[in-house]
Formats: sequence, structure tokens, C-alpha cells
Amino acid sequence: MTNWLGLNKKVVIVTGGSSGIGHAIVKELLEQGAVVYNADLNNNNINNENYHYFNVDVTNKSSVKQVVDNIFNTEKKIDVLVNNAGINLPRTLIDSKEEHPEYEINESDLDKMFAVNLKGPLWFSQTVGKYFIKQNEGKIINISSEAGQEGSEGQSIYSATKAALIGFTRSWAKELGKYNINVVAIAPGIIEETGLRTKEYEKALSYSRNISVDQLNGDYSKSIPIKRVGKLTEIADLVCYLSSDRSSYITGTTINISGGKSRG
Repeated sequence: MTNWLGLNKKVVIVTGGSSGIGHAIVKELLEQGAVVYNADLNNNNINNENYHYFNVDVTNKSSVKQVVDNIFNTEKKIDVLVNNAGINLPRTLIDSKEEHPEYEINESDLDKMFAVNLKGPLWFSQTVGKYFIKQNEGKIINISSEAGQEGSEGQSIYSATKAALIGFTRSWAKELGKYNINVVAIAPGIIEETGLRTKEYEKALSYSRNISVDQLNGDYSKSIPIKRVGKLTEIADLVCYLSSDRSSYITGTTINISGGKSRG
């Protein structure tokens, strides 16, 4: 185990830690010796004495408060919050071909994405932040996206929520800095396949972009200056660094991790 970051026994809450980027973050934090609480609707059953799981709907404020209170009462501290939970339902502004009205932006999908991608981080940050103020220290790490800086065809709602998360980051850093609380966003670019991209997702996104699924799944690396997609572990490593005391002067900013593709 490598502990040069000093994360041993730090208490970290990760939302949406059962799959994809969140799962990679949880595993690397555990490897670094942190005590990790995964707040998700599903459990990945990691076999580690420092791993704990809470089933929680991140959009439900009272449920979030109950979970956070339980964690603090158990550990007597919380060091880091990683707001990772999010959903992406590809939708087009206008179904110009009028073949799939279900892929046009609608109120239901709008509400779902705003609830998970914005209410979730808001409720967790508000609840955990109150404990951070009492402790006079803490770190909030928001997982945004390259799409939040540059936009993304067929993903305007998702892009808007991720842009708003960057806005949260900048504002909260100004509000909470006087309490020695750091707030940082990470904006991943194109990351290796996680198994979360369903056939329905591919169908909706390719339709929204008026291209075939084969074209959608083409060689992404061509658009990236470093000529490869990112690794899940590279996101997790950055989160570990930002969770450590070595990053104590970094706040109110968004760190791009996109192989040079994003210049936001």
C-alpha cells in the first residue's frame, strides 16, 4: 500500500461509487488507506474492511442528511466528499426527422438529469459542508465533464448540468474558503469504456447527432492531442491527490483531464 499522499484513515464519501469512474475512485482511495463510504442505489460489494455502503437516493434531501449524519456519528469526522453520481440521457433539442419523438428533450428527462446531477451534489455538499465548518476543514470534489465546458451535440441537458456544477464549484469555493474548505471540479474528457454505455444510449446519441452507431463508436483518439482515451485510474489518481493535504492551496478551479482535447 502506498501512503505518500497521507490518505490513511481519512473518511471519504463517494456518491455513485458502484460503477464506472466512481468505482475506480472508491478502489484507489481504499488502496491509499482511506475509509470510504459509497452512497449509491447499488452496491459493488468490495471486500475491504474500510469499505462501507449506504443505499441512498441522492436527490432526496432527508435521505442524504440521514446518511451523512450516520457517517459522522460513526467516524466522528468527514474529510472529503466526492460528488460523482450522475446520469446522461442523450436528447436532441428538435427531432427534425420526426422519427423518434422520445429522443427530443422532454420535461421528464430534464427533471431526472437536473435532480441527479445538481440536486445530488447540492444536498450532499450542504449537509457535509455543515460538518466541515464545525471541523474548520474539508474538501469537496465535484466530477463535472468536458461537456460542461464545451457543450456536446445531442447532450445539451447533460452539458448544462455539468456546466452548472462548475458554477457551484466556483461559488462554493468563495463561500467556504474562510472555513478552510476546498472545492474543486474535475472535467474528464473521453474515458475508456466502463460498460455503462447501453445500446439504448448509443441509439439515442447517434440519432441525436444524425450519424450511425458505427460512426458514433469510431476511433475517438483521433480528436485527442495525446492520441488515446483516458484511463479510469487516471481520474481516480487525480481524486486521490485532491483528497490529500498536498492539494490544500487548490480551490475554486476546474481541472481538465482530457488528453489536451478540452481547453475550457
